[in-house]
Amino acid sequence: MRLSWVQPEDLVGHELRQAEEDGRDASAVARRWLDAGGELSPALAGASPSPASAELRALAGELLDELALLPGATTEPTGLVEIKALCPQWTDDCGSHEPELGRVHGAWLGRAVGCLLGKPVEKIPRAGIEEIARATGNWPIRQYFTEVGLPEEIATRWPWNRRSRPTSLIENIDGMPEDDDLNYPLLALTLLERTGPGFTTEDVADLWLAELPAGRTFTAERIAYRNLLLGHSPPETASYRNPFREWIGAQIRADLFGWINPGKPGAAAEAAWRDAVLSHTANGVYGAMFVAAAVSAAAVLDEPLLWLRAGLSVVPPQSRLAVAVRDAIVAAQEEEDWGRVLDRIYDSHGHLHWVHAVNNCALVAAAVVHGRGDFEASICRVVAGGWDTDSNGATVGSLLGARLGVDALPREWTDPLKNRLATTVAGMDGIGFDELAARTVAVAGKGKR
Repeated sequence: MRLSWVQPEDLVGHELRQAEEDGRDASAVARRWLDAGGELSPALAGASPSPASAELRALAGELLDELALLPGATTEPTGLVEIKALCPQWTDDCGSHEPELGRVHGAWLGRAVGCLLGKPVEKIPRAGIEEIARATGNWPIRQYFTEVGLPEEIATRWPWNRRSRPTSLIENIDGMPEDDDLNYPLLALTLLERTGPGFTTEDVADLWLAELPAGRTFTAERIAYRNLLLGHSPPETASYRNPFREWIGAQIRADLFGWINPGKPGAAAEAAWRDAVLSHTANGVYGAMFVAAAVSAAAVLDEPLLWLRAGLSVVPPQSRLAVAVRDAIVAAQEEEDWGRVLDRIYDSHGHLHWVHAVNNCALVAAAVVHGRGDFEASICRVVAGGWDTDSNGATVGSLLGARLGVDALPREWTDPLKNRLATTVAGMDGIGFDELAARTVAVAGKGKR
């Protein structure tokens, strides 16, 4: 059996790409790797098709350690003190108040709807998503995907996400199926119920080991899990042989910290930071902080652009992620046609992996601006943009759900979920979104006592 996301020989290519993004000169390492018969990492799957020789695997480990020591040109800190020192607009309060049950309920449900919309087309590129939607009369996207009427040649050219297809097409939906984009908010809720808002990164690690099956982790989270089992402690768990440390994983774990801190972007971002540094560094952490702060602002402010400004206030302004988000906002403001917005984002960031934090965060920001506060328009735009479709749909759905509240969400999107969420998180399988909202509001109140 080939284990995905952890084999040393599968990590070298990803680390070489990360080095290029960091401004580290890894050309000599790359030559040694390729000359020895190593290959660049698989583009979509987490494991190459055949095992490496013992010699090549040993070399991969050696080169990963060499790459970690290469000096970089970027100055993007991971420490919270250093981050805050670079954020002159850091926002602690934008009209804070207590969490409202209807908005928290809307955020949970909106996150699930956006995730479910994006599930079947995860890993399918932008062009394939459009071709599928057009062939089934769903372009521009305005409902969940279907395979009814989909020509066989298109289905063969652009195969659905095989794990998601049985439960995420409109003709099959029967409640919200399990997804890591929902499992992590459930774990965050469990964490806060057990430890309160003053949790530490070590508390997150303990919870993962106790409640999160290793097989339900991917990319940076799986590496961090492996590192915990090897005896590494945070924050080393995020950096040791982890080429996925600036990918989207921490970003998908951040929403609940905004939900419990409405109007307090700084507090939301600091909580997201404590969670994120278990598995991520630099821009991977910034994505989580950005989302948590933006969700916090969405709960109290009407204008989507203000949510994004609150998110940017907690991210170093010269970081790659902040620059990408600002550029995406400008593109969404200047272009009426969503396709042109996507063209501009892809021109700048199309070289990044489809689950990197920078490109996906930019796409989220653009969809929020271009959607102009409309739930359906916003989630459909972001999913049409490709890359990490279920994660981006979930984040945008959460933002709009937190602003609009549960009663304003379109029933054609929410009714198929039947107020039921499947999960392997202990004690929560089949739980209703109304119960999750009530427990979230309760845990936020617990922090005030």
